[in-house]
Amino acid sequence: MTLSFHWFLPTYGDSRNLVAGGHGTSMSGDRTASLRYLNQIGAAAEDNGFEAVLTPTGAWCEDAWLTTAMMVETTEVLKFLVAFRPGLISPTLAAQMAATFQWQSRGRLLLNVVTGGEKHEQEAYGDFLSKDERYERCGEFLDVVRQLWTSPSPVTFEGKHIHVEKAALGRQPDPLPPVFFGGSSGPAGPVAAKYADTYLTWGEPPAAVSKKLEWIRALAVDEGRILSYGLRIHVISRDTAEQAWAEADRLLAAIDPAAVERVQANLARSESEGQRRMRELHGGSTDRLEIGQNLWAGVGLVRGGAGTALVGSHEEVADRLAEYANLGISHFILSGYPHLEEAYWFGEGVLPILERRGLWTHPTRSADLSHSSVPFAAAASS
Repeated sequence: MTLSFHWFLPTYGDSRNLVAGGHGTSMSGDRTASLRYLNQIGAAAEDNGFEAVLTPTGAWCEDAWLTTAMMVETTEVLKFLVAFRPGLISPTLAAQMAATFQWQSRGRLLLNVVTGGEKHEQEAYGDFLSKDERYERCGEFLDVVRQLWTSPSPVTFEGKHIHVEKAALGRQPDPLPPVFFGGSSGPAGPVAAKYADTYLTWGEPPAAVSKKLEWIRALAVDEGRILSYGLRIHVISRDTAEQAWAEADRLLAAIDPAAVERVQANLARSESEGQRRMRELHGGSTDRLEIGQNLWAGVGLVRGGAGTALVGSHEEVADRLAEYANLGISHFILSGYPHLEEAYWFGEGVLPILERRGLWTHPTRSADLSHSSVPFAAAASS
């Protein structure tokens, strides 16, 4: 198996500390999400061999479509995993936007479907469907989009939530943008099995991830499909385990208890099953954050969404990633604070180890990376 690694584009801002909020809660970092700064992160991701950058969607961040479109000309091969919410725009328009992006970027678009787990945020956008109805609509939406991308004839579709008449695109995307999809609740599974190319899950302990993957695999078999699988998680990787855990302790010490209380209260009203599972890992307390080998739940104290991090030496982090790979994970969407510096810590610390193990290959460079050094440390891991 050759693994694919992706980085994260913090379009709400960045910081040397954890940025609080997200998933229906306002958030902003000390470093503003200017195009200049995001381009620096894009260059770091591209140079280190990350395939794509995940760009989030929500009221708490800059628009993903517009931001990534502006970054196409400042990068060469980096792909953009654009998060979007089906139902907030028509499927015909979404299919057209994706086709245009794919053509103009020369095939560098991937899509992350976000059905929406925060009722109050959906309502702010004018969406008043229930959670189950949102998943129903999402399935209809993706059905229409797939047809528009592939059908030689105009598409007519009448479902419970979506209705289009004789819809067609002037240009169909080539290649088709891969569709990434996450969701832990019951209604999410059938939609993922039928329409996703890659099913995403947040960084839970391996046993929980394995159980979730078994669930989706069984549903996919019923649809006659085979999916790939991805993990969304943070990383704190250093030359030694002591240095990595010292950084985790520094991040924890900088957290304002009032921010924990505020964010946890907001996340408690989330309808997202995945968010509930993230909150259960730490219970809002700093007393039990190490929830598995090299797995730390401290991020989730103040950040919605992915709330865990792999913490350890470069070798230890590589070991944990290999364990998830053995479960069937082939895509890893990573992040760290600050995103610019952490792209180098991981890219020059962990990826060469995985390359030596035959688990990863730099997508654009075949040079020997065995002697790479981390620019922020005195000596690199061997």
